[in-house]
Amino acid sequence: MRTCRRALTVLALSLPLAAWAEIPVVDNNAGYGSSYPPAGYGTSGTYAESGAAAPVSAQGMLFNQLQQMQSEIAQLRGMLEEQQNEIQRLKQEGLERYQDLDKRVSGGAAGAVANQNSSTAGAINANGAPTPPAAASNEPADPAKEKLFYEAAFDLIKVKDFDKANQAFAAFLRKYPNSQYAGNAQYWLGEVNLAQGDLQSAGQAFARVSQAYPSHAKVPDSLFKLADVEQRLGNNDKAKGILQQVIAQYPGSSAAQLAQRDLQRLP
Repeated sequence: MRTCRRALTVLALSLPLAAWAEIPVVDNNAGYGSSYPPAGYGTSGTYAESGAAAPVSAQGMLFNQLQQMQSEIAQLRGMLEEQQNEIQRLKQEGLERYQDLDKRVSGGAAGAVANQNSSTAGAINANGAPTPPAAASNEPADPAKEKLFYEAAFDLIKVKDFDKANQAFAAFLRKYPNSQYAGNAQYWLGEVNLAQGDLQSAGQAFARVSQAYPSHAKVPDSLFKLADVEQRLGNNDKAKGILQQVIAQYPGSSAAQLAQRDLQRLP
């Protein structure tokens, strides 16, 4: 009887020890907590990545892209403002250069013009109207000054200030009708008038190039532009005649090639 009781006691004591042996030992010094499940795991047993960056959602990606686009738009606006300021600066500089040159040139020619006006101030033409003073300046040629004056006028075209450019080229031609830049100035005066929509003045300016400067390199281009003006005015027969003239007289020029193209298009 005692032997059976001892066996049962030993068996009862050995069962908890066997069960305890199956429970894993957790070392708190290894960086894990004593609770179960361990920190970082969800109730479903999946890892919640506690402390790590969460995956970016589609909404978050769109928000980031929107912020980047807004930043790029702000940069583009800044660049556009800088370009507008630069254009305004160039426009102002061109106008100031023209005004300064005009004052200097007018001042140098004031004596000669005053003498000429004193002798013609009372002149009356056949219609009873005062005779206008001579347009050209009598001062000696100054290529350096002429170049500066011409470039100042051309700068106004670059900034699309056509009103001031028109005045500048007209003033240049009055002061320096025999300048080496006069042919170019006459041509660009036609282009400025054309840009302003003044077809009559543009046609007169282009025609003047071949009339006043027949050997100038701009003659073929001016004739082609004159034909273009005639087309816009509806004078197709005149336009054809001018285009044929360009092709015949300047066969190797780019103006002749363009004239051949336009001539085929005309009805």
